[in-house]
Amino acid sequence: MIIKKFFPAFFSAVLLVSAFVVCALYGQNIQPSTQTVSVQSADSAYAKSLKDTAAGMKGVWVTYMELSMEHEADKSEKAFTEKFKVIAENCCDAGFNTLIVQVRPFCDALYKSDYYPYSHILTGTQGKNPGYDPLKIMCKICRSKDLNIHAWVNPYRVTYNNVPERLSQNNPYLMDKNMAVETETTTVLDPSNEKARKLIANGVAEIVKNYDVDGVQFDDYFYPVDIESLDIAGYNDYREKAKGEIMTLENWRKANVNLLVAECCAAVHKYGKNAVFGISPQGNLENNAELYADVKSWCEVSGYCDYICPQIYFSLENPALGFNEALSEWCELKLADTVKMYAGLAGYKAGTDDDEGTWEYSDDVLYNEYNILKKNNKISGFMLYSYSSLLSGEAKKEMDNLKKAMAITNN
Repeated sequence: MIIKKFFPAFFSAVLLVSAFVVCALYGQNIQPSTQTVSVQSADSAYAKSLKDTAAGMKGVWVTYMELSMEHEADKSEKAFTEKFKVIAENCCDAGFNTLIVQVRPFCDALYKSDYYPYSHILTGTQGKNPGYDPLKIMCKICRSKDLNIHAWVNPYRVTYNNVPERLSQNNPYLMDKNMAVETETTTVLDPSNEKARKLIANGVAEIVKNYDVDGVQFDDYFYPVDIESLDIAGYNDYREKAKGEIMTLENWRKANVNLLVAECCAAVHKYGKNAVFGISPQGNLENNAELYADVKSWCEVSGYCDYICPQIYFSLENPALGFNEALSEWCELKLADTVKMYAGLAGYKAGTDDDEGTWEYSDDVLYNEYNILKKNNKISGFMLYSYSSLLSGEAKKEMDNLKKAMAITNN
C-alpha cells in the first residue's frame, strides 16, 4: 500500500525555490508562487519497488543513435527486434541488470503515442509509422532476459543543430510554436509554458500506462544555456499576475523546471505499476545551475524523483574536476528517504585522450571508480554511458576490467 504524507514546500530567494512540489493528484494546475503550500507525495514504496539486485543498480544507457534504424537497409520489425536482442544479450553477458533506453529524443517517440510522432530514427522520416512498436518489443526482450528497463526521455528538446532535419506535420512544435523557444543551436519546448508542461507530463503518463517499464528517466537537458532573454515575455506575464513576493528570473526558471519534474513524478506514481521516476543531471554540481536544474531540492525533498544519477564522467586524475571530488560534492547533499542516488560512469571516454589524456594512463579507471562506488554507502549503484563502449576496441581493456569487478560483486 502506498503511504502518503504531507510536507511543506517554500518559494523564496533565500531557498532558491528549492522545495516547490506539485500535488500527487496528476494534472492539478499549480502556478509558481512565493506562498507556502502543502502537498501530497508518495512515500518510499515507489523507491523500494525498483528491482535492484543485492549488488545494486548496474545500468547501461542505450542511446537513440544505438537504436537507430535510419541508415539500415532493412528497417523491418524483425531487424529491429534482432538488433535490440543483441544489445540486451551483450549487456546481460557483461553483468548489467538494467537498460535505460532512449524513447523520446526529439519531441518524438519510439512507441505508439497519442501526443508525439514516431521518431525519424525508425524509418528515416519523422512521423512515419514503422509498422511495429519498438518499446513494446524492448520491454518483452528485457523481461525475457530478466533485465529492468527504464524509458529515457528528453523532455524539452525538439531539434538540436538541425537534427532532425525535417519535422512531422503533427510534431507538437509545428502545431503550436508558442509552446517553444528557438535559440541559435536548439529548439525546445518552453519550460514556462503550461501547455508544453502538460504535453510532457501526458507523454510520461502514457508510457507507464501502456508499457511494462520499471521507470522513466529525464536526462540532463533543461533550460538551454543560450536562452538569454527569449522567455522574458513569460516572466513579465508571471510578474503581472503574481501575488506576494516576486521571484527573480533565475528562481522563476528553476520553479518552472521543478513544477514539470514534480508533475511527471506524480504521473509515474499514479499511472505506473510500481514504476519509478529518475533524473540524470550533469556531474559537475555547479553546472546544473546554468540549466536551472534544482538538483539540491530533487535530492532532499520527496516528490521530485525516486532516484538521481549524476553523470560523473571524469577520470580519477582529471585536473579540472576529478571523480572523487565530484562524487564527494554529490554525497554531501542530503537524500530524502524516498530518493536513491546512483552515479553515471563515462564508458565512452575509456581508451581516449579525454580529460587531458588521463584516461590513457591506465586501463582500470572504471574498475577503480566502480570499487569506490561500491564502498560508498550513499550510492546504490551506477549507470554506464553508453552501450557502444561495450563494443569499442579502444575501450576493451577498461571494459574487461570493469566486468571483472562486477563479476566479483555478482558472485
